[in-house]
Amino acid sequence: MSSRSISRILILIVVVSLLLVGSMGAVAQNEKVTVAVDAPPRTMDPHGSDADSNLSVMSNFFEGLLQRNTKGELLPGLATSWERVDRLTWRFELRKGVEFHNGNEFTWEDVKYTFEERLENPEVSEFISFGSSIESVSRVDGNDWVIDIVTTEPIPYFVQNLHQVFIVDKESTMERSQGDIGTKPVGTGPYVFDEWVKGSYLRMSANENYWGGEPEIQNAEIRPITEASTRLATISSGEVDVLQGIPVTMYEAVENNNSIEVITRPSRRAIYLGLGNKDELPTSSLKVRKAMYMAINEKELIEKVMFGHATPAAQIPDPPTTGYSDKIERLEYNPERAKELLAEAGYEDGFKITLSAPNDRYVQDEQIASTIASYLSKVGIDVEVDAKPKSVYFEEVMKNELDFYLIGWFDGSYDFGRSYSKLLHTVDAETGYGTFNGASYSDPVADQLYEVSKSVVDPDLRASLLQDLNRLAMERVAVIPLHYQEDTYAVRKDSNVEFTPRSDTWIVFKEMSLK
Repeated sequence: MSSRSISRILILIVVVSLLLVGSMGAVAQNEKVTVAVDAPPRTMDPHGSDADSNLSVMSNFFEGLLQRNTKGELLPGLATSWERVDRLTWRFELRKGVEFHNGNEFTWEDVKYTFEERLENPEVSEFISFGSSIESVSRVDGNDWVIDIVTTEPIPYFVQNLHQVFIVDKESTMERSQGDIGTKPVGTGPYVFDEWVKGSYLRMSANENYWGGEPEIQNAEIRPITEASTRLATISSGEVDVLQGIPVTMYEAVENNNSIEVITRPSRRAIYLGLGNKDELPTSSLKVRKAMYMAINEKELIEKVMFGHATPAAQIPDPPTTGYSDKIERLEYNPERAKELLAEAGYEDGFKITLSAPNDRYVQDEQIASTIASYLSKVGIDVEVDAKPKSVYFEEVMKNELDFYLIGWFDGSYDFGRSYSKLLHTVDAETGYGTFNGASYSDPVADQLYEVSKSVVDPDLRASLLQDLNRLAMERVAVIPLHYQEDTYAVRKDSNVEFTPRSDTWIVFKEMSLK
C-alpha cells in the first residue's frame, strides 16, 4: 500500500472520529490547558532561533522591553515608556520590581548584557543583524532605571522589533553552559519552565511572582504535532484543549463537530514564489516573469487546493505592515498572453526549471507547488517540483542558490523595509542582506531606494518611500505573490478556555482565561 493511500485512510479515520466523538475524554476543567501546535520549538534559548514557532514559546518565559497584544498593538513590557531622542538614540524607562524566575532582580545591566553581548554573538544568536546594529546601552545621568540604546545607524523600525528581543538574566546566563541555557529557560515571563521532552511536550506553570499578576491558567502544555491528521485526532479525543492549524482538507468536518469551536482570522503570512534573475536564467527576462505570473490561476488554486481558506495577494506585505500599498493589483490570469510573452522573450518552446518547496511548513505547500507546475506546463514551461522537509529546505534557501522557490513571510516588526532587506536585497553576507533571498534576486535600483528609506525616520515619509519600493518590486515582478493564508484554530467547548488568536500566531497562555 502506498504512503498516499495510508494517508487517505488516516484522514478518513480522523474525519469519522470528528463527526462522532462528543465530549469523551475531555480534559478536566482548571487542571491544565494543552495546546497542539504545528511546529516544535528548537531551543529554550530566547536568542537561539528567530523562527515564529520558537518565539511563540519563548514569549511565555521571557519578555522584551516592549510587548504586543492580540491585536498586534505595541505595549509597555520591561520598559514602561520609550521615546526617540535623536536619529540614533532611543530612551527607555525600565520597570521596577521585576524578578527573574531564579529570584534575581531585573536591572539595566541585564538589558546591556542582552543587547551588547548576546544578540551579536554568532555562536548563540540568530539575531546577529539586529545585534550588530547596537552601538551601546548606557544609563542616563547615572539613573539605573533610565537607559539610552544607541544604534550604529538610524533604524526606523527599532522599537517595533523589541517585543521579540527577549531579555535574559546576566548573572545566571554568564554562569551557565550554553547547553543548560538551551534547555532550561530563566526569564521574567508569566510562566516558569517545568519540563521539555523534545518532539513530545513542553510543560510550564504560572509564575506567582509575575509583575503583571499571576496568570489565570495555572498549568500549561504545548504539544508539537507536525502531522496534520494526528494533530487533529488529539482534539477530537479530548487530549488537547486548543489546536493550531486545522488542515483545510478536514475543515468542514471540524466545523460540523458540535463539541468543537472553530476560530479563524486573516493571516499576516503571504505565500509567494521567488525567482532568480541571473543573466543565464530564463527568469532574468521581465517578460518571462510576467508570463509565469499570468499563467497561474490563483482564484482556482484557492478554491481547489486551499478549499477557500486563503485570500489572493498582490504583494508580500499585509495591510498592517508599513509599506503595504492598496494601489498594487495582481496581474490578471491570462495564459494566452503568457504564451505571447514567452515567445517575445525568445522562449516560444518554453524551458525547464525546478520549483523548490517545503512539504511540511505552510498550508498545502507541496500541493501548491504541484498545482503551480501544472499551470506553467500549460504555457510550455516544464517544471520539476523538488519538495522536501523544512529542516532541509530552509538550509537551501539560505544558501541563495535556488532558481525558483515557494516560501511564506510576514514581518514581525510590521515593516517592509526589514522584509526587503531579508527577502529581495542583493545578497551580502557581511551585512546580512538577502538572508532569505533564495534565488539571489538582485535589483540595484531597488537596493538604492531601500538605502534611502533606511535613513528616513519621519514615519509618514518613510511609509511613502517603502510603498514606492514595494510598487517597484512588484512592477519588476521580483516575486510572484500567491495568497495570504488563513489562521485557523479549534477549541474544545468543554475545556471552557477563552482563546483569542494573535496576529503573529504566537500561543501566549497569559492571554487565555477560563469561562
